Amino acid sequence: MTTESTTAPTTRIDPGPAPVPTPAQVPTPTSVTLARHGRTPWHDGNRYTGSSDIDIDHVGRAQAEQLANWAREAAPDVLYSSTMQRTRQTAAPMVEALGLPLHTDERLRELDFGEMEGRTLTELRAEDPQAVELFEQDAATHHLPGGEHPEAAADRATAALADIVSRHQGQDILVVCHNTIIRLIACRYLGIPLGAYRTALRGIAPVATTRFSFRPDGSVMLDYYNRPTDG
Repeated sequence: MTTESTTAPTTRIDPGPAPVPTPAQVPTPTSVTLARHGRTPWHDGNRYTGSSDIDIDHVGRAQAEQLANWAREAAPDVLYSSTMQRTRQTAAPMVEALGLPLHTDERLRELDFGEMEGRTLTELRAEDPQAVELFEQDAATHHLPGGEHPEAAADRATAALADIVSRHQGQDILVVCHNTIIRLIACRYLGIPLGAYRTALRGIAPVATTRFSFRPDGSVMLDYYNRPTDG
């Protein structure tokens, strides 16, 4: 007698297209907007104001209100500033307008300009023209006499932002800080040599904003630079 073996037919199941992640499943970048503080009494004379902890003036106070009006529309989730008076005073109207606490981080303070604090580049040029010439060629290698090295300032400021982003992932963060430190941060993220921060990037206007997106893969993208907040 012959015995026949039979094999059950195999059913192939088509899995179909891979599921598309819903918006809730897609990692959200963290937005960090850097705003420069309002004007100080040393602004008109273009005097170096780094570690000097001076107040904003009457124009700066009006600019702080302007920034608060802008922030009402922008609706950040978190507010930060450096520990310096001019940034905290600029942030104060936003604290009131938004009902958010102000967090401070000393690492966001301005670059220390050493012997040039409260002085102008014109004054230094009259005393030491070669020092100014070298500074204008490479502001990192030949930074101002007695001042902080821009490399160290960029290190501390970007470390502060990394910590802030880690704490507030997926949120919109507004940070009030300083002209030179914003340019150094931008140079670091964009791969621009720090010695070119004065020539590659325009100075930041009072209460103008610069925004970066910190992506979950670790990359950082510049969204915009030195954008006015007056409309």
